[in-house]
Amino acid sequence: MCGAGGFIGAHLVGRLKAEGFWVRGVDLRQPPFRPTAADEFAQGDLRDAAFARSVTDRRFDEVYQLAADMGGAGFLFTGEHDADIMRNSALINIHVLDACRRRGVGRIFYSSSACVYPQHNQRDAQHPDLAEGSVYPADPDSEYGWEKLFAERLFLAHGRNHGMAVRIARYHNIFGPEGTWTGGREKSPAAICRKVAMAEDGGAVEIWGDGQQTRSFLYIDECIEGTLRLMRSRHTGPFNVGSEEMVTIDGLAAMTAAIAGKTIRLRHVAGPVGVHGRRSDNTLVRATLGWAPERPLREGLAATFAWIKEQVDRDLASPHAPA
Repeated sequence: MCGAGGFIGAHLVGRLKAEGFWVRGVDLRQPPFRPTAADEFAQGDLRDAAFARSVTDRRFDEVYQLAADMGGAGFLFTGEHDADIMRNSALINIHVLDACRRRGVGRIFYSSSACVYPQHNQRDAQHPDLAEGSVYPADPDSEYGWEKLFAERLFLAHGRNHGMAVRIARYHNIFGPEGTWTGGREKSPAAICRKVAMAEDGGAVEIWGDGQQTRSFLYIDECIEGTLRLMRSRHTGPFNVGSEEMVTIDGLAAMTAAIAGKTIRLRHVAGPVGVHGRRSDNTLVRATLGWAPERPLREGLAATFAWIKEQVDRDLASPHAPA
């Protein structure tokens, strides 16, 4: 499991262990919120080709490549991290693929992103076009999206040229407990949960932009289910793995406030917002795999808010918390 210290990777390790697999986790760091469930955890840098080869020391039945340099809008869309994002993720993908090819790995999963889709398909906040085939002509909204699109082609080329069983999913805004919730790399559900948890009843919560940009958000458990269904199928993809339930960012804040039992005011401020509209199109994955996520956003958001509120309360109770 490459990226086993990350949010999705840590959850996926837990699911694989529950299914009885022996799992080796690989990442720069251990999961931050709970001990890893992996049988072994190799801590190191997959940008280093020698390290990537050392952890791929046998013919694994399955390899999951989730490791990447990533974050939410506050990290991806400022332009300040573009070179690092592209270089770091490209090196990781090249080295992991090379190591797996050398060992004759059975099949390999790659986590791509909805960020690969063209900006011109996401200008209408109410009617974005994110069917898998719409990705070309290419025009992603960030260098992160460009690198992800290149990586898809890199994995597909290895499948064609080296007989590797490649599986690719395009993740759409995955969220849930034990994800990054502060520090600048968090995504909007976690950021809004944190802001609402910290706000007084009747207080204000900052929202970047006008709050009318739309998104769909997929709860972590459904992401894991879709990932495993794709991995064990005979289909390569890319497939969207996301929810079709779309909400404005203002609507997401209102839903979070209702879960918290608070009345809040929204204060719109300048900030990176990305495209106007983004929602998973599950037509292909439903027809091909006979599956698509159906869990309501509110259900997953309630579980996420409860967990983030625990983190906020714990930090506020810490003797080192700011006065």
